Amino acid sequence: MRDAHQLEQAVGIDHYVSTPDGIGGQLRDEPADFRVRELETVEPAPVDADPGSYPALLCRVELTGWDTNDFAARLSDGLGISRERVSWAGTKDKHAVTTQLFTIRDIEPDQLPDIRDAEVSVIGRLGRSLRFGDLAGNAFQIRIREADTDARSQIQAITADLRAFAEADDAAEAQPTGTAYSDDPVDGDDGIQIDTDTPVEFEHVGRVGVPNYFGQQRFGSYRPVTHEVGLAALRSDWRGAVKAYVANPSSAEPEASRDARAFVAAQFEADTPDWDACLSEVPRRLGFERSMLNELAAADTPATPDWRAALETVPENLQRLFVNAAQSFLFNEILSRRLDQGLPFARPVKGDRVCFADDDSPTSLSVPDVGRTQSVTADRVSILERHCQRGRAFVTAPLIGTDTELADGAPGEIERTVLEEADLSPESFDLPDTWASSGTRRAILLETDLSVGPGPRVRFALPSGSYATVLLREFLKVEPLDLWSRC
Repeated sequence: MRDAHQLEQAVGIDHYVSTPDGIGGQLRDEPADFRVRELETVEPAPVDADPGSYPALLCRVELTGWDTNDFAARLSDGLGISRERVSWAGTKDKHAVTTQLFTIRDIEPDQLPDIRDAEVSVIGRLGRSLRFGDLAGNAFQIRIREADTDARSQIQAITADLRAFAEADDAAEAQPTGTAYSDDPVDGDDGIQIDTDTPVEFEHVGRVGVPNYFGQQRFGSYRPVTHEVGLAALRSDWRGAVKAYVANPSSAEPEASRDARAFVAAQFEADTPDWDACLSEVPRRLGFERSMLNELAAADTPATPDWRAALETVPENLQRLFVNAAQSFLFNEILSRRLDQGLPFARPVKGDRVCFADDDSPTSLSVPDVGRTQSVTADRVSILERHCQRGRAFVTAPLIGTDTELADGAPGEIERTVLEEADLSPESFDLPDTWASSGTRRAILLETDLSVGPGPRVRFALPSGSYATVLLREFLKVEPLDLWSRC
């Protein structure tokens, strides 16, 4: 185990679980370097099914260089329909080649427009639109550019640590290696293939595991402050929440943005803040910051405006993101403390809460069902250990909310300490409207079968809601801001 970079520690990611040096390099030098394919769970009716009963046309779309929201807007414009009639199961990044499902309500296949860098295949109909989360997970095939020349030996050393962390059983995992994969789907293979004209050799290296951290991008890759806004709001420190978002300059920002935020920060300390002057300083591209400042500038008393009203000028989905980021930060902190105390991730200890596998998940991917949990009492440790070893159960930690039942024993002490240090409790999430959250639980171990190919390239699949970068960071071990190429 080794210490994480400072920017990662700021969002609760305190450690790497592998000790060897990383291979360096970058991800996503070009979109084809980062391929993602959804692992689908929906079962459509035929395309010629009755549109009255199945009004949603289901399409599988391969996108190159498209943000999901931008593509949905372009598709709705091309069809001349409301954007609300286009739905999808998961949001994907722009700088990638992504294969994902969309539904479009009340249109026919021959109405679909041609859109650049988008291959659209109609695969059936559904009785409802897709909802966010209507997928089991995602399969990844990723090329790492500019890695060290001895990348293969370093990958082997890192993989050994990650297999040990997952407590993987070599004898139970013997599988063929060296299988060749091309652009064409392979029977029984849930991966996706790199865009080459010739087959690419991959070697299956086994089951690996890492802490199921929320990745850096959850909090803002270049200016990770969303959790700070959420934590302040949960303490009802609305002034502090606004300040965290509008001020708080980052060295990774353009100079004009840094200077503007520094100016705003100074006004927060003034006896009579000049919010109009702040508006003159803040660039127009910082639209959400300007909307908050406009609310502050309209106040009768500049020193005591309605701070919450200012924060609520941003869209409701961003308000929810603030709370979600706070929950994610607390979760990361809990995992880091568990590592510090040497508690296992692949099996439970007394006091843990485990959840069981989703019976409807694909055979190639074991997906936690956090709606089915059980407390680990002393007399059930051994049997729940066996369930975890067989992929039938998962140790969890809370995404804190009003309904959260904290663990007992050593895991519970960690959860209570993290909450106490944050000056929060489950009751803190009992706020009106978009700021409230009942909470849930999340598996603490992220496991996958890993295959490695030349380039180097890696192939793996993850459950929905997990972050590929949380696994990849163990291999590269670069500063978070250097992880992604600026493509």
